[in-house]
Amino acid sequence: MAQATFSIRMDEGLKKQFDSLCSEFGMNATTAFNIFAKAVVRERRIPFEITAPADTVRDDAIAAFWEMRKIAEENGLQEMTPDDINAEIEAVRHGK
Repeated sequence: MAQATFSIRMDEGLKKQFDSLCSEFGMNATTAFNIFAKAVVRERRIPFEITAPADTVRDDAIAAFWEMRKIAEENGLQEMTPDDINAEIEAVRHGK
């Protein structure tokens, strides 16, 4: 069978940990990724559950909030009260 090259990027520390663990399993990273790819094709799904911990989602939301505040300040927008925010939401809901 013809061979193809597949290149990925990952954090250097993660790569070292992955290489070390693969070595403990008696294989290299290429073999591990081939096993993964074969399982995905065979099962037609990722062979494990992928989830985001609630804290990660919350942290991302908080980071997005602070980024929006920074952008608003940079553009000279005033802070809004909860009533102002609710009025904006209602206006969008009603197409105004």
